[in-house]
Amino acid sequence: MKTRTFFIALFCVLILLLLANIFWGSLSIPAEATWRILLGDRMEDHPSWRAIVWEGRVPQALTAALCGASLSTCGLLLQTLFRNPLAGPSILGIDSGANLGVALVMLTGASFFSAGGGAFLPVVTAAMLGALFTMMLLLVMNRILRSDIMLLITGVIISSVTGSLIQLLNFSATEEGVHNFIVWGMGNFSAVSMDRLPLFCLLSVAGLLAASLLVKPLDTLLLGEMYATNLGTDVARTRTLLLCATGLLTATTVAFCGPVSFLGLAVPHIARLALRSSTHRVLLPGAMLTGACLTLLCNLVSVLPSSGGVIPINVLTPIIGAPVILYVIFHHNNG
Repeated sequence: MKTRTFFIALFCVLILLLLANIFWGSLSIPAEATWRILLGDRMEDHPSWRAIVWEGRVPQALTAALCGASLSTCGLLLQTLFRNPLAGPSILGIDSGANLGVALVMLTGASFFSAGGGAFLPVVTAAMLGALFTMMLLLVMNRILRSDIMLLITGVIISSVTGSLIQLLNFSATEEGVHNFIVWGMGNFSAVSMDRLPLFCLLSVAGLLAASLLVKPLDTLLLGEMYATNLGTDVARTRTLLLCATGLLTATTVAFCGPVSFLGLAVPHIARLALRSSTHRVLLPGAMLTGACLTLLCNLVSVLPSSGGVIPINVLTPIIGAPVILYVIFHHNNG
């Protein structure tokens, strides 16, 4: 009953945060006018308000919620696979591959691209290709190595190599290119407009559904690979499917929103602490809802300066994530 009450409360908070993100923004629009716009009023006297709500706030709120759910799911899956409480979406280097793809576009063609305008299509394409290339490399290594530890080391090596290549590109890039890349790396949800939202939703929901199908084998993996095999779980197949799900979710969020930090690392622990359960049938939806709520909260706080000012998302997420990670580290150290 407590778990059910928690989920109902969390769902209500999610709805309230979605509405808050739509009604509150960096530009002040009366709540009554926003409500009329949502109900279909064309607002002939203030056409810009309608554009701000439908083309800006609504897709931004939905993007933030899906991004938070996706990254939290990735973190939970990887922490279970590697049995490591500090595993997160960045651990396999998939987001590093996306970063390298974007760096190749922005740092070698800065005169053609800007951080928020016509660069969207080439940047997203480059990020997806970089992430998917890394994921394919990991799938090949997974078949060769058949070891979680070796796969983890491979991910660290990929991250190191891509980081070095990005630094090399930064060294030879123009000032404009470096600025654009830094701005993109701060993360934001405003690049996904209403016409781009269906593709983002399709990819995100596909990844989340794929992750949901892994609930039973994930529970057996908590007991160790040997026990999981004895219980009938195909560990190699589960690992491959998990890599595909986390790869798709990571590639999608990084490509559309930039590298949003700490959520995938911290939210699964917040869900565990709140739910007091290790069962993925409970933890997975709990992590999805918690991640969506926290991301919407960060997005809401990011517009607090008002007057058009917006705080970068990656400035806010460590404020939430860092205390949780420190708690986990001290808890395991004392345990």
